[in-house]
Amino acid sequence: MDLHLFKPMIDELKTPGLARRMACWMYEGMLMFGVVFMAGYLFGTLSQTRNAMDNRHALQAFLFVVFGIYFVWLWAKGQTLAMKTWDIRVVDRAGKPITQSRALLRYVLSWLWFLPALAAVAPFELSAAESLVILTGWVLVWAILSRFHPEKQFWHDALAGTRLVSTPRLNAKIR
Repeated sequence: MDLHLFKPMIDELKTPGLARRMACWMYEGMLMFGVVFMAGYLFGTLSQTRNAMDNRHALQAFLFVVFGIYFVWLWAKGQTLAMKTWDIRVVDRAGKPITQSRALLRYVLSWLWFLPALAAVAPFELSAAESLVILTGWVLVWAILSRFHPEKQFWHDALAGTRLVSTPRLNAKIR
């Protein structure tokens, strides 16, 4: 397939600003509370877990899979609810919708937002507050690193062959 045919379309796709992408990211985090609640309730009911610390690792693995299903399914459709709210869409490098396999790759690589910091604090007996400071610092560093990408994309998107683009508002006022 000739990518030069998509060149005009690619040029029209604008990368949303960092503040807008991070606002979308924060909103997505708030929406995930509902997903975690429902998945945790389902897991606890099915596994007859009475204490939150029982089956903790199984619950974490279950949540990893549930998050994967949620994000892969919605990214393959183009956007999550938070992305719709902030007028952001995920596409491939050619500006076309991403496949489920590419969405799965993006999901796995998106854990680069958290895993390096979590791995760094794991060997130490840090308080929750100290761990949160390190995790927040890493997230900020990871977000700022997108400024060094030629298209200002997050690096997990660059590695996955995806990009975030602005979508025009469908209900914009006509003057």
